[in-house]
Amino acid sequence: MGTSQAAATVTVFGAYGHTGRFVVSELLDRGLTPILSGRDADKLRALADGLPGLEVRPASVDDPASLDRALDGAAAVINCAGPFASTTAPVIEAALRARIPYLDVAAEVEAVVDTFAHFADRARDTGIVVVPAMAFYGGLGDLLATAALGDAPAADEVHIAYALSSWQPTSGTRGSSQVSRGRREGRRLVYAKGRLELRTDEAPTGQWSFPAPVGNRSVVGEFTTVDSVTIPRHLSAPDIHTCMTLDAVKDVLAPDAAPPKPVDERGRSAQTFLVDVVVRAGGTRRRAVARGQDIYAITAPLVVEAVSRVLSGRVKTVGVAAPGEIFDAHAFLRSLAPHHLSYELGAADADADADAESADEAKGPFSPGV
Repeated sequence: MGTSQAAATVTVFGAYGHTGRFVVSELLDRGLTPILSGRDADKLRALADGLPGLEVRPASVDDPASLDRALDGAAAVINCAGPFASTTAPVIEAALRARIPYLDVAAEVEAVVDTFAHFADRARDTGIVVVPAMAFYGGLGDLLATAALGDAPAADEVHIAYALSSWQPTSGTRGSSQVSRGRREGRRLVYAKGRLELRTDEAPTGQWSFPAPVGNRSVVGEFTTVDSVTIPRHLSAPDIHTCMTLDAVKDVLAPDAAPPKPVDERGRSAQTFLVDVVVRAGGTRRRAVARGQDIYAITAPLVVEAVSRVLSGRVKTVGVAAPGEIFDAHAFLRSLAPHHLSYELGAADADADADAESADEAKGPFSPGV
C-alpha cells in the first residue's frame, strides 16, 4: 500500500554534500519535506539557515541511536553520504529498524555488491524496499538498458557508453574512488561472462559512435560502473561493456581537477552528458539514449522520482532491488522530461553481428584502438 505524499518527510543523510543539496531542493520542489541529517552538525545548521522550517537531525554511522532519531517519523531515507562502504550498512540497518524504504546514490561498485549480498533476505522478509545506486551511475544506465531490452527474455550483450563534456569530481567522488581503489589493490574491475572479475592489464581504448551531435569519440573501454552490478540482478546479460570518453577520464584522474562550478540558479555546472545504451538480443539491436546537464544534479530527480514512486506504491517488488527491476523503466524515464533529462528509445533493428561465428567477431559498436 502506498503512503500519502501530502506531508511525507524524507530524511536525507548527507544533506549538506554536493549531491545532497540537489536532493533536498528536489524534494522541496516535489512537495516533500526533507529532514536534514548527516555527521557534521555545523554544516547542517548552515544549510538549514537558508531553508527555514526544515528540521536538523545530526547523526553518525557510529551511533545507531542517532540514526534512529534521524529516521524517526520519516516516510523514507535517502543516503547521499559517501564513502558508501562506510555509510550504507548502518543506514540500511536503521531503515530496517524503522521499517521505512531506503534509497542511496552510491557509485561505489563494491558497496552496491555488498548491499545486495548482505540485505536481500532481510529486506524481503521485512517487506522493506531498498534501492541502491539510484543515481546517474547505476540507476540511469540500468533503466535505459531495461527499456532497450523491452520484452526480450535476455540480452546477449549490453553496451553502455558515457560521453561527458568534462568531469570535475566532487570531494565525495574523490573519497569514494580512493576507497574503491584500496579495495581493488590497484586492479581493475570488469564484468564479463556473467560475473565481476579483477584484472591487472591496461584498460582498452577505442572509438564509439555516439548519436549526433557528439559523434565519434575516443573512449576508454571496460570503464566499469555500478550499472554492471544493478543490471545483472534482474536482466540476463552475460556481457556488459561500459566505456567513457577519454577526455572525461583524463579530467577525473587529474590531481589538480577543480570541483564543479555552478553556472545557473539551481547550482548546476555547465557539464553536459549523453548516455548511449545499445542492447543486442537475438537477431535485433536496440538503442536507448539519455541527454542532460550535470551528472551530479541529475541524480536528484532520479532518486526523488524513485522515492515518490516507492511512497505511492508504484513498485514491482520489495526487498533489495535494482532500479530497472522495481520500476517501469520506460515510464520512469519519460517522467523525467520536465526535470531536464531527454530520453529517446529507438526501434529494434536487425543486428548485423547476429550471424557472427564467434563472440570475438561480434564486437558491437566499440571499435578497438584509438
